[in-house]
Amino acid sequence: MLSLACAGLSSAGLTTAVHAQAQWPSKPIRFVVPYPPGGPLDTIARLLAEKVKVSLGQPVVVENKPGAGGNIGVDLIAKAQPDGYSLVMGAVATHAINPWLFSKIPYDAVKDFAPVALVASVPNVLVVNQDFADKNKIRTLADLVAYAQANPGKLNYGSGGAGSAGHLAGELLGARAQIKMVHIPYQGAAPAKLALLSGQSDFMFDNLASAAPLIKENKVVALAVTTSARAQMLPNVPTVEQSGIKPFDIGTWFGVFTTAGTPAAVLEKLHTAYAQALADPDVAKRLVEMGSNAKPLSSAQFAEMVKQELDKYKDLVKLSGAQVN
Repeated sequence: MLSLACAGLSSAGLTTAVHAQAQWPSKPIRFVVPYPPGGPLDTIARLLAEKVKVSLGQPVVVENKPGAGGNIGVDLIAKAQPDGYSLVMGAVATHAINPWLFSKIPYDAVKDFAPVALVASVPNVLVVNQDFADKNKIRTLADLVAYAQANPGKLNYGSGGAGSAGHLAGELLGARAQIKMVHIPYQGAAPAKLALLSGQSDFMFDNLASAAPLIKENKVVALAVTTSARAQMLPNVPTVEQSGIKPFDIGTWFGVFTTAGTPAAVLEKLHTAYAQALADPDVAKRLVEMGSNAKPLSSAQFAEMVKQELDKYKDLVKLSGAQVN
């Protein structure tokens, strides 16, 4: 009798859970951006939130929780209830670089999350100070490498800080091309860009969306993009690999994650809602303007991509020597 009663309770509990998933969502959804307001991740998150709330029938509330390179905001979702009501805009930094950059990190980039949808994949571009390029007749990446070989340790490059994507790209370039360069870390990409424009640094790897206006205005010279494929925004600029330095594939990506253990039915509803939002003309136009060349991925494909990126950046962070205590 006792076993029958327990079986009845279990059945009732299962029925309730299934019903709850069928009715999901029944309350507002929290969408954390682990960076300050106004940046590209924040802008896209808010645009997506407006589209997703229509398809899901519930508000999607964007919250900025910056700090520790994105770790603070991401950790909030890692430890949230696995019910699909807590999301985070994770990125290459939070899910592929930071786990190797920080000696202690409060979350597991793979085990603690359920990937929902890849939002954007944006190449970085190697841009050189215009005056420096003109003075030294640098118009290709081969020219820059030749200059570095002829002037060991004289060439320098700026980045948004130790362990940033720009820093890692610079270290990889130095290793692959076997050239010696001086890294100048700044407190963010904006001051690094100002240093490049003023001639304090010779070159930098900048986000494509950020660098594109400077390239068009001839304030910097674009030598190569960092991904394996050319950027749609700069079709005439070769990749680093096409310039003869292989292997080389570094880009900036970000996407939506929820907490591991979220029911599959809920995860599927989230993926469908965000996939539809990403296909919306307003969103698609904004992503193209950012230089994104991301292809639609299923949740499983996105999860596999995160694992591959995590493996890739392990060696790059070690190469850079930029681990933070």
